[in-house]
Amino acid sequence: QVQLVESGGGLVQAGGSLRLSCVVSGRTSSSYAMAWFRQAPGKEREFVIAISRSDDQTYDVDSVKGRFTISRDNAKNTVHLQMNSLKPEDTAVYFCAAGPVLTVTAGVYVYWGQGTQVTVSS
Repeated sequence: QVQLVESGGGLVQAGGSLRLSCVVSGRTSSSYAMAWFRQAPGKEREFVIAISRSDDQTYDVDSVKGRFTISRDNAKNTVHLQMNSLKPEDTAVYFCAAGPVLTVTAGVYVYWGQGTQVTVSS
């Protein structure tokens, strides 16, 4: 079965950077569109950024544009989320997801990781 495992979260001061990783097992990550969602306490899970299955087209939300970058590392079967210029409002549990197409709709994604905590202090 397909399994996604996130890592790389932690505590960082505002303006700092973190790099999250999502390791895909069971099937190559290139078989899926890959996305990152995040969920803050008491809030709904929110789409952040995604990369398409075949042509590596990416899409991100305005709140992270210019700060977050998604990429694939095929040699290690991983997807990364590079987060720069972090803000306190970026604090959330970040989830990796895999699905058939690049979309902002969480329900379309089939496989999910367990999440990794990102905390940005001011």
